[in-house]
Amino acid sequence: MQLLELLSVIDEPQSASPGGIPRASSRRRALAYLILFVCTIATFTTPTLTVAQDKLIRTSAEIYESVFRPAFQSHCGKCHGIDGVEEGDVNLMELDGDQLGGDVEMLSSLIKVLDLGEMPPEGEPDLAPGERQRLVVELKKILKFEVQKTSTYEQAPIRRMNRFQYNNAVIDLLDLKCIVFTLPERMMREHKQYFKPASGKMPNVVTVGNRPLGKSQMIERRLAGVAAFPQDLRAEHGFDNRGDHLSMSPLLMESFLKLGQSITQSPDFVQRNVGVWQTFFEPPQDRGQWKASVRARLNPFLTRAFRAPVASDVLERYTKFADAQFDQGVEFTNVMKALTAAVVSSPRFFYLFDKASQKETSSVVDEFELASRMSFFLWGSIPDQTLLDLARKGELSSPEILAGQYERMIKDKKIKRFCDSFPSQWLQLERIISSIPNEDLFAQFYFSKYRDSMHMLLEPLLLFETVLIENLPITQLIDSDFTYRSNRLQNSYSEFGEDPLKGKKAGGAVGVLTFNRIPVTDRRTGGVITNAAVMTMTSGPDRTQPITRGAWVAGVIFNNPPEPPPADVPPLAEKPVGEESQLTLRERLGLHREQSNCKGCHEQIDPLGFALENYNPIGAWREEYANGREIDTAGVLFRKHRFNDVVEFKDAILEEKDRFARGFAEHLMSFALARETGAADQFALDQIVEATAKDDYKIQTLIKHVIMSEPFQNKTTPK
Repeated sequence: MQLLELLSVIDEPQSASPGGIPRASSRRRALAYLILFVCTIATFTTPTLTVAQDKLIRTSAEIYESVFRPAFQSHCGKCHGIDGVEEGDVNLMELDGDQLGGDVEMLSSLIKVLDLGEMPPEGEPDLAPGERQRLVVELKKILKFEVQKTSTYEQAPIRRMNRFQYNNAVIDLLDLKCIVFTLPERMMREHKQYFKPASGKMPNVVTVGNRPLGKSQMIERRLAGVAAFPQDLRAEHGFDNRGDHLSMSPLLMESFLKLGQSITQSPDFVQRNVGVWQTFFEPPQDRGQWKASVRARLNPFLTRAFRAPVASDVLERYTKFADAQFDQGVEFTNVMKALTAAVVSSPRFFYLFDKASQKETSSVVDEFELASRMSFFLWGSIPDQTLLDLARKGELSSPEILAGQYERMIKDKKIKRFCDSFPSQWLQLERIISSIPNEDLFAQFYFSKYRDSMHMLLEPLLLFETVLIENLPITQLIDSDFTYRSNRLQNSYSEFGEDPLKGKKAGGAVGVLTFNRIPVTDRRTGGVITNAAVMTMTSGPDRTQPITRGAWVAGVIFNNPPEPPPADVPPLAEKPVGEESQLTLRERLGLHREQSNCKGCHEQIDPLGFALENYNPIGAWREEYANGREIDTAGVLFRKHRFNDVVEFKDAILEEKDRFARGFAEHLMSFALARETGAADQFALDQIVEATAKDDYKIQTLIKHVIMSEPFQNKTTPK
């Protein structure tokens, strides 16, 4: 009751930007518009391209009327408007010319599907490479014109901290020597302090644990009696920090109130575990100085907790509560604990938001907002004193100082929190926790009531940490020349000609696991795509799932996830029956595709998934199916890079490394800004990729330019 009374006195409604859910994807509309666009190119000859090359002397509406509408009426209306036919729920007969430039999200999607070669669909006349590129360039001109005209970025809704951020923020605010509560979502536990980013080098041998799948990895120093609130789930094709997912129900609000009290009332909340005890909780020797001391201590404490200078009236409400408690004879330390419980239960602490702006368009974030964006992006927590001091002086936004702070933060041990959060969500590795291959078919996957996935999960995470710490090119994430494996995991790669680790038995540790850095001698392994974890989690219990694998590659590697399948399309049976038992999986899916309205998406994802078909449901290599039929992995990437096997598939991706860099940059920007990327972000992403390519695609350069970008340093928060 004391905490509720305190919060009711000291907390008032905070002025913040209104929340909102990002607009629904315009992918299907974009595909329909692209059909119209392509029909135009197929119908009109040189004059059409001349119009496209016109540098926006004519308006988008005029271009539509003279170029698109005639082509639509002649070649596209059959499926999109004539006689009431509306494939994809799109009626192009009712399209208004102004929509060509008025809907920037549609334009952005149109550029993407055209640039990725998704349209025109197979079976239709294709565009020559020069024509396709010219169209992309001209569409980008229209998009840039429209974006500059509106100057508006996607809005990040007001959101609360997720529990990973809350745990980190409380630890940093109080300088705790233990964690607040155990987090299974931190999938890899560090042992023996191997993570030393300032050194710029990962050790050759590391000891780690698997939190969700290993033994005794949840047992660690923490505040007794403190229970975490429910885990925040990752957004589909996104992250668990997304503003449109982090709502606050009355029940959860009650949990936060109880959480603040349980932290300060924990029997472990004592001097040896609380770094700020001496400067914040320890009473002055002179009782007459208690009231003055509270005010002096609260000012910097509240500034740190609320990430901005604390208003005098807010400070006054906290100090008045403390004064009243002292007058009632409450001891100094207990009063400070009550104040701390109120602070970490306050919306000013656990809500993240940009202050409202007077402008309807974008505006530059203030210094303290910039400090918070940096710290929550890289450290998953509140800014440290250095960032706050620079913000107070108005110096943080200086490009030189901002770059210097990035270099400092990327070498701080707290960057481990970035490694504990971003890569596992980017790679969707939580899916392997529920992967249970058929034990009758894959007995080697199981040992001592545990699963090989315990070891598999850690390989891509250690690869990511190494690429980050050693500032390697992001292409190592596609086709690495090294990896980290335990002896058991290395033994599971024996089909690839990988030799067992010298002097190591292929045993199955379940607690603390030792991983060794080894060279990759077979390019069929290495990187995040073909490692055993991804191959296992994208398979079913009995067979591989090339569509799932292809969708994973499209979404994770290129940030171009397919639309969900129609609800009325039945899934492919796990076990073939009758005549289908003699078919390959590619042949079975071909029949399935012809029976459903999924051809467009399958053309996108099938080649990506079948390229990985040599890997069985637990990532082991195979040349043929159980029925003796040879596996066919040949395909074409983006309609221009043919490949016959997985090594050539990796080569094809590396030929398109700018596309991978852009997809990776989009994931990072979405994670950094806690929102989906939008049309207005596209030109900043172009600049990020260009700068990264000039520095050999090094990962720290890419992250740095995300921070230096306009979307990161601007906001759209109209009142």
